[in-house]
Amino acid sequence: MMLQRSLGRTAQRASGSATRRSLSVRAVAAAPQTKSVSSTMRALKEKKKIAFIPFICAGDPDLLTTSVALRKLDEIGADVIELGVPYSDPLADGPVIQGAATRALEKHTTLDRVIDMVRRTAPHMKAPLVMFTYYNPIMRKGLDNFCNTIKEAGAAGLLVPDLPLEETVAVRKSCEAAGIELVLLTTPTTPQPRQEAIAKASQGFVYLVSVTGVTGMKETVSTRVEGLVSSLKEVTDKPVCVGFGVSRAEQAKQIVSWGADGVICGSALVKALGEARSPEEGLLAMERLAKELRAAI
Repeated sequence: MMLQRSLGRTAQRASGSATRRSLSVRAVAAAPQTKSVSSTMRALKEKKKIAFIPFICAGDPDLLTTSVALRKLDEIGADVIELGVPYSDPLADGPVIQGAATRALEKHTTLDRVIDMVRRTAPHMKAPLVMFTYYNPIMRKGLDNFCNTIKEAGAAGLLVPDLPLEETVAVRKSCEAAGIELVLLTTPTTPQPRQEAIAKASQGFVYLVSVTGVTGMKETVSTRVEGLVSSLKEVTDKPVCVGFGVSRAEQAKQIVSWGADGVICGSALVKALGEARSPEEGLLAMERLAKELRAAI
Protein backbone atom coordinates (compact mmCIF):
# COMPACT_ATOMS: atom_id res chain seq x y z
CA MET A 1 0.00 0.00 0.00
CA MET A 2 2.83 2.40 0.90
CA LEU A 3 4.57 1.54 -2.36
CA GLN A 4 1.37 2.28 -4.32
CA ARG A 5 1.02 5.67 -2.63
CA SER A 6 4.67 6.42 -3.40
CA LEU A 7 4.24 5.44 -7.03
CA GLY A 8 1.08 7.57 -7.19
CA ARG A 9 2.93 10.64 -5.90
CA THR A 10 5.75 10.03 -8.40
CA ALA A 11 3.21 9.79 -11.23
CA GLN A 12 1.56 13.02 -10.08
CA ARG A 13 4.92 14.81 -10.05
CA ALA A 14 5.77 13.48 -13.51
CA SER A 15 2.35 14.53 -14.79
CA GLY A 16 2.77 18.02 -13.31
CA SER A 17 6.24 18.32 -14.83
CA ALA A 18 4.93 17.25 -18.23
CA THR A 19 2.10 19.77 -17.94
CA ARG A 20 4.56 22.57 -17.17
CA ARG A 21 6.70 21.57 -20.15
CA SER A 22 3.60 21.53 -22.35
CA LEU A 23 2.59 24.99 -21.13
CA SER A 24 6.11 26.25 -21.78
CA VAL A 25 6.05 24.93 -25.33
CA ARG A 26 2.63 26.49 -25.94
CA ALA A 27 3.85 29.83 -24.53
CA VAL A 28 6.78 29.89 -26.96
CA ALA A 29 4.50 28.84 -29.81
CA ALA A 30 2.13 31.67 -28.89
CA ALA A 31 4.86 34.31 -29.28
CA PRO A 32 4.06 37.08 -31.80
CA GLN A 33 5.08 36.11 -35.34
CA THR A 34 7.83 38.69 -35.81
CA LYS A 35 10.29 38.82 -38.68
CA SER A 36 13.78 37.69 -37.79
CA VAL A 37 16.67 40.15 -37.94
CA SER A 38 18.43 37.92 -40.49
CA SER A 39 15.47 37.73 -42.86
CA THR A 40 15.00 41.49 -42.62
CA MET A 41 18.64 42.15 -43.48
CA ARG A 42 18.55 39.65 -46.37
CA ALA A 43 15.45 41.31 -47.82
CA LEU A 44 17.11 44.74 -47.63
CA LYS A 45 20.25 43.42 -49.35
CA GLU A 46 18.17 41.95 -52.18
CA LYS A 47 16.55 45.36 -52.68
CA LYS A 48 19.96 47.12 -52.39
CA LYS A 49 18.70 49.09 -49.38
CA ILE A 50 20.53 50.15 -46.23
CA ALA A 51 19.12 49.37 -42.78
CA PHE A 52 18.10 52.18 -40.46
CA ILE A 53 18.47 50.90 -36.89
CA PRO A 54 17.42 53.35 -34.14
CA PHE A 55 18.06 52.79 -30.42
CA ILE A 56 16.04 54.15 -27.51
CA CYS A 57 16.20 53.55 -23.75
CA ALA A 58 13.14 51.93 -22.17
CA GLY A 59 11.46 53.96 -19.44
CA ASP A 60 12.80 57.40 -20.38
CA PRO A 61 10.76 59.49 -19.92
CA ASP A 62 8.34 56.64 -19.05
CA LEU A 63 7.28 53.24 -20.40
CA LEU A 64 4.09 54.51 -22.00
CA THR A 65 6.11 57.03 -24.02
CA THR A 66 8.61 54.29 -24.90
CA SER A 67 5.77 52.21 -26.33
CA VAL A 68 4.53 55.14 -28.43
CA ALA A 69 8.12 55.89 -29.55
CA LEU A 70 8.69 52.31 -30.70
CA ARG A 71 5.56 52.40 -32.83
CA LYS A 72 6.48 55.82 -34.26
CA LEU A 73 9.96 54.58 -35.24
CA ASP A 74 8.31 51.56 -36.85
CA GLU A 75 5.91 53.79 -38.81
CA ILE A 76 8.78 56.05 -39.95
CA GLY A 77 10.45 53.04 -41.53
CA ALA A 78 12.98 51.69 -39.04
CA ASP A 79 14.18 48.32 -40.34
CA VAL A 80 15.34 46.97 -36.95
CA ILE A 81 14.86 48.69 -33.57
CA GLU A 82 17.15 48.33 -30.56
CA LEU A 83 15.59 48.77 -27.13
CA GLY A 84 17.92 49.39 -24.21
CA VAL A 85 17.05 48.04 -20.78
CA PRO A 86 18.16 50.62 -18.15
CA TYR A 87 21.03 49.41 -16.01
CA SER A 88 22.84 50.99 -13.06
CA ASP A 89 26.41 50.38 -14.32
CA PRO A 90 26.35 50.72 -18.13
CA LEU A 91 29.97 50.13 -19.19
CA ALA A 92 29.51 50.85 -22.91
CA ASP A 93 27.21 53.85 -22.66
CA GLY A 94 28.16 57.50 -22.71
CA PRO A 95 26.62 60.32 -20.64
CA VAL A 96 23.42 60.70 -22.69
CA ILE A 97 22.34 57.07 -22.42
CA GLN A 98 23.63 56.84 -18.83
CA GLY A 99 21.43 59.82 -17.99
CA ALA A 100 18.43 58.19 -19.67
CA ALA A 101 19.02 54.93 -17.79
CA THR A 102 19.33 56.80 -14.48
CA ARG A 103 16.05 58.66 -15.05
CA ALA A 104 14.31 55.41 -16.03
CA LEU A 105 15.57 53.58 -12.94
CA GLU A 106 14.47 56.47 -10.71
CA LYS A 107 10.96 55.86 -12.06
CA HIS A 108 11.21 52.20 -11.04
CA THR A 109 11.67 50.82 -14.56
CA THR A 110 12.52 47.14 -14.08
CA LEU A 111 13.36 44.42 -16.57
CA ASP A 112 9.97 42.77 -15.97
CA ARG A 113 8.13 46.04 -16.62
CA VAL A 114 10.12 46.57 -19.83
CA ILE A 115 9.22 43.05 -21.00
CA ASP A 116 5.54 43.67 -20.19
CA MET A 117 5.65 46.84 -22.29
CA VAL A 118 7.28 44.93 -25.16
CA ARG A 119 4.57 42.27 -24.88
CA ARG A 120 1.90 44.95 -25.40
CA THR A 121 3.78 46.82 -28.14
CA ALA A 122 5.59 44.28 -30.35
CA PRO A 123 2.43 42.79 -31.91
CA HIS A 124 1.72 46.20 -33.47
CA MET A 125 5.19 46.54 -35.06
CA LYS A 126 6.64 45.35 -38.37
CA ALA A 127 10.33 45.86 -37.55
CA PRO A 128 12.10 43.17 -35.48
CA LEU A 129 13.03 44.30 -31.97
CA VAL A 130 16.49 43.67 -30.51
CA MET A 131 16.78 43.86 -26.72
CA PHE A 132 19.99 45.57 -25.54
CA THR A 133 20.89 44.63 -21.96
CA TYR A 134 23.89 43.91 -19.79
CA TYR A 135 24.43 40.37 -18.53
CA ASN A 136 23.65 40.83 -14.83
CA PRO A 137 19.85 41.25 -15.29
CA ILE A 138 19.85 38.20 -17.59
CA MET A 139 21.75 36.12 -15.03
CA ARG A 140 19.38 37.13 -12.23
CA LYS A 141 16.36 36.08 -14.27
CA GLY A 142 17.97 32.87 -15.48
CA LEU A 143 19.40 32.54 -18.97
CA ASP A 144 16.86 30.13 -20.47
CA ASN A 145 13.96 31.83 -18.70
CA PHE A 146 15.08 35.26 -19.95
CA CYS A 147 15.42 34.14 -23.58
CA ASN A 148 12.08 32.33 -23.60
CA THR A 149 10.36 35.28 -21.92
CA ILE A 150 11.59 37.97 -24.33
CA LYS A 151 10.77 35.72 -27.29
CA GLU A 152 7.25 35.20 -25.98
CA ALA A 153 6.95 38.98 -25.52
CA GLY A 154 7.84 39.56 -29.18
CA ALA A 155 11.59 40.30 -29.27
CA ALA A 156 13.57 38.94 -32.21
CA GLY A 157 17.15 39.58 -31.09
CA LEU A 158 19.47 40.20 -28.16
CA LEU A 159 22.63 42.26 -27.72
CA VAL A 160 24.75 41.92 -24.55
CA PRO A 161 27.60 44.48 -24.69
CA ASP A 162 29.57 43.35 -21.63
CA LEU A 163 30.16 39.73 -22.72
CA PRO A 164 33.37 38.88 -24.62
CA LEU A 165 33.14 36.37 -27.45
CA GLU A 166 34.44 33.49 -25.34
CA GLU A 167 31.62 33.90 -22.83
CA THR A 168 28.76 34.08 -25.34
CA VAL A 169 28.56 30.33 -26.01
CA ALA A 170 25.94 29.58 -23.34
CA VAL A 171 23.96 32.71 -24.21
CA ARG A 172 23.92 31.82 -27.89
CA LYS A 173 22.78 28.28 -27.08
CA SER A 174 19.85 29.59 -25.01
CA CYS A 175 19.01 32.19 -27.66
CA GLU A 176 18.93 29.57 -30.41
CA ALA A 177 16.72 27.29 -28.33
CA ALA A 178 14.26 30.15 -27.81
CA GLY A 179 14.39 31.44 -31.41
CA ILE A 180 16.30 34.62 -30.57
CA GLU A 181 19.25 35.91 -32.63
CA LEU A 182 22.36 37.07 -30.72
CA VAL A 183 24.06 40.12 -32.24
CA LEU A 184 27.76 40.59 -31.39
CA LEU A 185 29.95 43.69 -31.46
CA THR A 186 33.39 44.34 -32.90
CA THR A 187 35.46 47.47 -32.22
CA PRO A 188 38.22 49.55 -33.85
CA THR A 189 40.83 47.72 -31.75
CA THR A 190 39.64 44.21 -32.63
CA PRO A 191 42.32 42.33 -34.66
CA GLN A 192 41.09 40.91 -37.96
CA PRO A 193 41.32 37.22 -36.90
CA ARG A 194 39.11 38.03 -33.91
CA GLN A 195 36.81 40.10 -36.14
CA GLU A 196 36.33 36.98 -38.24
CA ALA A 197 35.51 34.84 -35.18
CA ILE A 198 33.02 37.44 -33.90
CA ALA A 199 31.39 37.76 -37.33
CA LYS A 200 31.07 33.99 -37.61
CA ALA A 201 29.28 33.79 -34.24
CA SER A 202 27.11 36.90 -34.68
CA GLN A 203 23.55 36.48 -35.89
CA GLY A 204 21.41 38.96 -37.80
CA PHE A 205 24.27 41.35 -38.47
CA VAL A 206 27.67 42.34 -37.12
CA TYR A 207 27.60 45.50 -34.98
CA LEU A 208 30.68 47.59 -35.82
CA VAL A 209 31.45 50.11 -33.05
CA SER A 210 32.84 53.16 -34.84
CA VAL A 211 34.86 54.61 -31.94
CA THR A 212 37.16 53.45 -29.18
CA GLY A 213 35.16 54.28 -26.07
CA VAL A 214 31.54 54.74 -25.13
CA THR A 215 28.42 55.80 -27.00
CA GLY A 216 27.72 59.45 -27.61
CA MET A 217 27.14 62.12 -30.24
CA LYS A 218 30.25 63.07 -32.22
CA GLU A 219 30.90 66.04 -34.50
CA THR A 220 32.39 63.77 -37.16
CA VAL A 221 32.65 60.06 -37.82
CA SER A 222 36.25 58.89 -38.03
CA THR A 223 37.43 58.10 -41.55
CA ARG A 224 38.95 55.00 -40.00
CA VAL A 225 35.46 53.49 -40.11
CA GLU A 226 35.77 53.04 -43.89
CA GLY A 227 38.78 50.77 -43.38
CA LEU A 228 37.04 48.91 -40.56
CA VAL A 229 34.02 48.19 -42.76
CA SER A 230 36.31 46.94 -45.56
CA SER A 231 38.30 44.83 -43.11
CA LEU A 232 35.16 43.16 -41.81
CA LYS A 233 33.77 42.55 -45.28
CA GLU A 234 36.97 40.68 -46.13
CA VAL A 235 36.15 38.05 -43.50
CA THR A 236 32.35 37.83 -43.57
CA ASP A 237 29.40 38.11 -45.93
CA LYS A 238 27.07 39.01 -43.06
CA PRO A 239 25.66 42.55 -42.96
CA VAL A 240 27.91 45.09 -41.22
CA CYS A 241 26.04 47.84 -39.33
CA VAL A 242 27.85 50.84 -37.87
CA GLY A 243 26.93 52.53 -34.60
CA PHE A 244 28.25 54.80 -31.80
CA GLY A 245 28.55 58.50 -32.60
CA VAL A 246 25.96 58.78 -35.39
CA SER A 247 23.73 61.77 -34.73
CA ARG A 248 23.19 63.65 -38.00
CA ALA A 249 21.99 62.89 -41.52
CA GLU A 250 25.32 63.78 -43.15
CA GLN A 251 27.13 61.30 -40.87
CA ALA A 252 24.67 58.58 -41.85
CA LYS A 253 25.24 59.35 -45.55
CA GLN A 254 29.00 59.14 -45.05
CA ILE A 255 28.77 55.74 -43.37
CA VAL A 256 26.58 54.45 -46.20
CA SER A 257 29.13 55.69 -48.76
CA TRP A 258 31.79 53.64 -46.96
CA GLY A 259 29.92 50.42 -47.66
CA ALA A 260 28.01 49.76 -44.42
CA ASP A 261 24.86 47.67 -44.66
CA GLY A 262 23.15 49.53 -41.83
CA VAL A 263 23.40 52.67 -39.70
CA ILE A 264 22.65 52.60 -35.97
CA CYS A 265 21.68 55.81 -34.16
CA GLY A 266 21.21 55.93 -30.40
CA SER A 267 22.34 58.87 -28.27
CA ALA A 268 20.85 61.62 -30.45
CA LEU A 269 17.43 59.96 -30.47
CA VAL A 270 17.64 59.20 -26.75
CA LYS A 271 18.50 62.84 -26.03
CA ALA A 272 15.68 64.14 -28.21
CA LEU A 273 13.13 61.88 -26.57
CA GLY A 274 14.23 61.96 -22.92
CA GLU A 275 15.56 65.48 -22.40
CA ALA A 276 12.59 67.41 -23.81
CA ARG A 277 10.30 69.46 -21.57
CA SER A 278 7.45 66.98 -21.99
CA PRO A 279 6.89 63.50 -23.43
CA GLU A 280 4.89 65.04 -26.29
CA GLU A 281 7.73 67.40 -27.23
CA GLY A 282 10.21 64.54 -26.90
CA LEU A 283 8.24 62.34 -29.28
CA LEU A 284 8.06 65.15 -31.84
CA ALA A 285 11.82 65.83 -31.59
CA MET A 286 12.66 62.13 -31.87
CA GLU A 287 10.32 61.71 -34.85
CA ARG A 288 11.82 64.70 -36.65
CA LEU A 289 15.39 63.41 -36.25
CA ALA A 290 14.45 59.83 -37.15
CA LYS A 291 12.81 61.01 -40.38
CA GLU A 292 15.95 62.99 -41.30
CA LEU A 293 18.15 59.92 -40.69
CA ARG A 294 15.76 57.60 -42.53
CA ALA A 295 15.72 59.93 -45.55
CA ALA A 296 19.52 60.22 -45.55
CA ILE A 297 19.99 56.45 -45.42
